[in-house]
Amino acid sequence: MIQNRFRAPVTAFITPIAKGMLKLGLTPNSVTAVGAIGGSIAAIYFFSIDEFFIGTLVVALFALSDLFDGTMARLSNSGSTRWGALIDSTLDRITDAAIFIGILLYAYESNSTLISYLAIYSLVTGALIPYIRAKAESLGIDCSVGIAERAERLIIVLIGTGLYGLGIDQSLAGSLLIISFAGTITIFQRMHVVYRAG
Repeated sequence: MIQNRFRAPVTAFITPIAKGMLKLGLTPNSVTAVGAIGGSIAAIYFFSIDEFFIGTLVVALFALSDLFDGTMARLSNSGSTRWGALIDSTLDRITDAAIFIGILLYAYESNSTLISYLAIYSLVTGALIPYIRAKAESLGIDCSVGIAERAERLIIVLIGTGLYGLGIDQSLAGSLLIISFAGTITIFQRMHVVYRAG
């Protein structure tokens, strides 16, 4: 939803940067891998040791790589290959999971039952949302609907972790609650699309 609305201005902004990265010899897949692996390690490490503000900044920085790989593929005329699409989708799932694993490790150490349950639920819904779309598309059904696609969920959770790191205690549980609720709605929206398609 967000990425569709802001795709044109964001693409115009990042295109010169993507060109520079290509001139340095970087490939779209390498940028995807570095961003995902770096973001995953940062999320698990910083969040688990209660360094939420620094962790949010580092994860957000690595997450920016997701903006560049597609533009780099287009500029290099390599297009979106099936291998590249698989790498991108798989590493996105790893990064998303790492964020909630880091939060879970922190919740375990701090004996926060509510945050633990919300993080687990967010992790499960975050896995189901792209799975339903992928399964639907394998059946020939366009299923790119929902109020909480990956960009929305990522923004919400990073706002929550960032504010939590600044001392706003309710922000982490609040962001996870929003993601859980919005994720549930998105699951039902996508299931409904498939149901109507027969």
